[in-house]
Order: sequence, then C-alpha cells, then structure tokens
Amino acid sequence: MPESSPPDVAARTASLVQGILAQKGIDRTPEADTILSEVGLTSLDLVNLMLAIEAEFDITIPASHLSPQSFRTLNTITEMVRAVRGTATLAA
Repeated sequence: MPESSPPDVAARTASLVQGILAQKGIDRTPEADTILSEVGLTSLDLVNLMLAIEAEFDITIPASHLSPQSFRTLNTITEMVRAVRGTATLAA
C-alpha cells in the first residue's frame, strides 16, 4: 500500500482538529505550526483527537508517540502519523 502524501495526512489531520474546535464553538483554522493548546484544545480534547486520528488513519499510536510533543501542532501530528504508519507495517 503506497504511503499517503504529506498534504493528504496534513489535510485530514487539520479537518479533525477543526471539527473538535467547531464542537467547542471556536471558529478558527489553525496554521500548521500553531500550538493547538493556544487555540483552545484542552488535554481532554487532545485525547479525543488522538482517538480520532487512530480511527481516521486506521493506526494504533504506540506509547512511544503518546506525548504532548506529538500533539503540539498540526505539523507534529502529521509527522507522528507518518512515523507510525511507516512502522505499523513492520509491526503487523
């Protein structure tokens, strides 16, 4: 299975974040390097985002990637998803 292009992962991730922000009544589109906690995502929102990312990309995020740094910005999430997808095939 070919790896999705980075814009695809980034766009899908941005859509998930915007959905969570919209549920909170926040009408903002974060930039790729915007710190998500600064636009209104709480730690509970980040847990929900993690679960949404696992479902969206059909992955299980390993404990080694479950850190605040992995979910700091859209860029860090995109890089984490790409890393997990790269190793997920080897672990399966």
